[in-house]
This record gives sequence, structure tokens and C-alpha cells, in this order.
Amino acid sequence: MIKIEKNKEQHYLFTLRTGSGSVLLNSIPYEDKQTLLQTVEKLPTLIEEHMVFERKTNHNGKFVFDLKDEQGNLIGRSQEYLSESGLENGIKNIRKTLDGMADHSQL
Repeated sequence: MIKIEKNKEQHYLFTLRTGSGSVLLNSIPYEDKQTLLQTVEKLPTLIEEHMVFERKTNHNGKFVFDLKDEQGNLIGRSQEYLSESGLENGIKNIRKTLDGMADHSQL
């Protein structure tokens, strides 16, 4: 499920959630809704590429990943994970969620 909202600075953001409501990815802010919608539309094909996920360990020792487009521009960041396997499972869940949404035209 993708939720689109406007923040107090009037930028558009999207959140990708599992069916149970867990946050998988929070997007960067977009100045206009059309650009955000174009990005959301290309997510199912983009996530097929292994290199779009940049895995990191943050300053707290937690694992996170950034989702980037084909040019390396940041699209969004994951929640924090306690383990590397949790992070990999988060990536797997993004792929699974977007595959399910594309199958049911929920994008």
C-alpha cells in the first residue's frame, strides 16, 4: 500500500507499507505531485535491479537501505533494522509488496 501526503512545507511524500501496515520505505519530499506519481509508477520495474538498494549501517549501528533510481538519485529510505538479515528481509518485502500492487493495479 502506498500512502501519499503533503507535509507542512507543502512537499509531497509517499510511504510504502505492507498489507499489515508496517512501514517499508519513506520517500524523500517531492515539490510536485506529478513527479512523485511518476516515481511511484516506475517502482515495480525499478526494484528488479539489485543496484538500486544501497545498504548501510547508520551511526547507531542499525541497518538501513536507501532506494535510488537508475541515475543514483535518492527516492527513499527504509526503517531501521536490528540485523543485516532483517534489512534483507525488508528489501524482499518491498519487492513482494510492489509485485502484489502491480498485479492488482494499486499503484
